[in-house]
Amino acid sequence: MMNNAIGVMASLKPQGPCFDSLVEMGLKCCQIVSWQPDFWTDARAAEVRKEAAAKGIHITSLWAGWTGPAKWNFTEGPETLGLVPQKYRAGRIEELKKAGRFAKALGVKAVITHLGFIPENACDPLFAEVVAAVGEVAGHLKGLGLEFWFETGQETPVTMLRLIKQVGTDNLGINLDPANLILYGRANPIDALDVFGQYVRNVHAKDGMYPTDPTKLGHEVKVGTGKVRFPEFLRKLKEIGFTGELVIEREISGPQQRADIAETIGYLGKLLKET
Repeated sequence: MMNNAIGVMASLKPQGPCFDSLVEMGLKCCQIVSWQPDFWTDARAAEVRKEAAAKGIHITSLWAGWTGPAKWNFTEGPETLGLVPQKYRAGRIEELKKAGRFAKALGVKAVITHLGFIPENACDPLFAEVVAAVGEVAGHLKGLGLEFWFETGQETPVTMLRLIKQVGTDNLGINLDPANLILYGRANPIDALDVFGQYVRNVHAKDGMYPTDPTKLGHEVKVGTGKVRFPEFLRKLKEIGFTGELVIEREISGPQQRADIAETIGYLGKLLKET
């Protein structure tokens, strides 16, 4: 069995408890996620940190979103997502720096985000701009003693690896979402580990189907019912020495989301005992 924990995504609220649902599900691990920079204050960090300590919750990292439009598709996504679009880049760089200060106050080790549709062409001037933008954020986070992890999705594994090598700081890592590689039609996540496995720090336990409409992403499904092939995927993670957390993400809401997460906890627990 790998030396990791099963957790879930926990949303940062402007006030009040954030981890009651984790406790109810018997979990002690999470990524905390927020797309609202206005919530990222020292006072709120202190409250959340105190709650986590009281409830025995380990927060692996801060998943930090950014303001402005975000279109999760193949037609508008390249112009709206992450640090790639020039129109939103400067503001989002500053927001990710602010996320770093909040993460430091929370006492977590890393900030995670989506970078967007990183150009595949290494000679594209836009690729060099993205490298510079990521380097600016990474340098700021390094100064705070933090790591900067990139969630997979819009880019191929080799493009992600190229970006990491080009930026060159020693605080970079990957939050591997195996379903996203499938939803965007970018890679088989098991084989992707041969490309960038050494940089994987956290994993989203999520599943999905490949796209069949060239304008829309594939659709997300309950873990174990899609194309990730979790038994093989977990064996491969063990082979490459991964010892991080498996953070469940189910992108629906309501009672069905909770039911699916509960099933996934049991499913992953069984697989880990067999791995």
